[in-house]
Amino acid sequence: MPKEPETGYDPSLGRKFIFVTGGVMSGLGKGITAASTGRLLSNAGFDVTAVKVDPYLNVDAGTMNPYQHGEVYVLKDGGEVDLDLGNYERFLGTDMTSDHNVTTGKTYQHVIQKERSGDYLGKTVQIIPHITDDIKRRIREAAEGTDVCIVEVGGTVGDIEGMPYLEALRQFAHEEDDGDILFTHVTLVPYSKNGEQKTKPTQHSVKELRSTGLQPDILVGRSSDKLDSETKEKIALFCDVPTDAVFSNPDVEDIYHVPLMVEEEGLDEYVMERLNLADEALPADERDNRWRELVTRDRTESVDIALVGKYDLEDAYMSVHEALKHAGIERRTDVNVLWVDSDEMLDKHADRLKGADGVVVPGGFGTRGTAGKIEAIRYCRENDVPFLGLCLGFQMAVIEHARNVLGLDGAHSAEIDSDTDHPVIDLLPEQYELDEMGGTMRLGAHETDIEPGTLAERVYGDTVCTERHRHRYEVNPEYIDELESGALTFSGRAANRMEILERDDHPYFLGTQFHPEFRSRPDRASPPFVGFLDAVLGELDARNREEVEA
Repeated sequence: MPKEPETGYDPSLGRKFIFVTGGVMSGLGKGITAASTGRLLSNAGFDVTAVKVDPYLNVDAGTMNPYQHGEVYVLKDGGEVDLDLGNYERFLGTDMTSDHNVTTGKTYQHVIQKERSGDYLGKTVQIIPHITDDIKRRIREAAEGTDVCIVEVGGTVGDIEGMPYLEALRQFAHEEDDGDILFTHVTLVPYSKNGEQKTKPTQHSVKELRSTGLQPDILVGRSSDKLDSETKEKIALFCDVPTDAVFSNPDVEDIYHVPLMVEEEGLDEYVMERLNLADEALPADERDNRWRELVTRDRTESVDIALVGKYDLEDAYMSVHEALKHAGIERRTDVNVLWVDSDEMLDKHADRLKGADGVVVPGGFGTRGTAGKIEAIRYCRENDVPFLGLCLGFQMAVIEHARNVLGLDGAHSAEIDSDTDHPVIDLLPEQYELDEMGGTMRLGAHETDIEPGTLAERVYGDTVCTERHRHRYEVNPEYIDELESGALTFSGRAANRMEILERDDHPYFLGTQFHPEFRSRPDRASPPFVGFLDAVLGELDARNREEVEA
């Protein structure tokens, strides 16, 4: 097939593409299915990347409420993206960029800008071909330099906002060789009251997908248990796929076990066979087995960690949960996360702090819940409970110290109380000139200098670290000398920005203006989280020794 100038398509590149769609309902686990497939292909020796397509009109996820889409994940280049990109980075062990998150907002913005600048002069600008061409261009550019690119299409088949993407994929399949394209469709297989696995939702979903011109090559059934052989045969018959192309993805206790589950089903081998990669894959006994070793490690300890936040939704703090889990993997410890509502803590949840072995106060924005977070930090300071504060948690620790140690009544963040007499957290001068919300914070990877001989240096094992940021307000430089007049120290700095704080009168009290959770991986746990867990385990050991001696 000749090169197509409009899309930049070059069939000689030989890249493989796996498109993952979903049906019946959102939240089925398309992203985890896609990430697990990528993990297994990576284990087999292939260079794998991923693209998440989000059909919403937002340019990025930066201004979205976590209740709707979960946490806003931040990439090294400062891209504010969907949380599925976090799963891809954790499963694949790669650092991605904002180019790996395609949104309708980005696409339409780019095409309209080109129209306004005259690039389409004389043409009628339309969804087909201009929007679909831009979608294909973005996918191909994100795939450059890799063997396999996995593309997850957000939403469910039949959503009106997703139609341009499905049309783009139809064109994509037409332009590429058959052996370079694979369509995976993830769908729900529920149980009836009599315990029968029902295939009708899958049949209707596939029918909807086929109406767009796409035929799935692989069907993945999400169910509470593995699909029965009769269920697989029925799905194959009515959805026009081979029986051995129907795979189970049952519920598991830990999402990191999904690659192991679909590997047992043979999904990776089927994918490699269909994409003509089987001969290039590493032999089974030579494949990377570190993932299995990590996620199946025995746990010899168990701790309870209180997560004090305002969103009663695990997805809103997904990376924090995962970073705690990674530290647990490294230290062979089960980390049980106790949700503590910062909005209600003073009235209903104080006892949960008392029952926790350590406390994490994560990031966030807005006024709601900040009073509860400040009181949680005070509790940790006064009772020598290991504490880790992230972004807003770091800022609330500064405010707690200013109020309750230095006696600066009403000290606060100017973001929350613009009339405070003591704005210990405030905008730096350059931030006052900004008049837009999206993409205007301190974002992405930045370097921090660490003071030698501090807790921060022991945690990182170095006098410098690079972590990802997502914040607008900073520690007010006018208050730094006063804030450091006692036990509190800013042990990490980036020019005039305070990045890490700690207390020398506490077993483990660490706050970071950045978000270390975004760089944590199952095989590379975040240093602040590992240090935090070590302190928790140390405190437990000390208490146990005291009980034995008593």
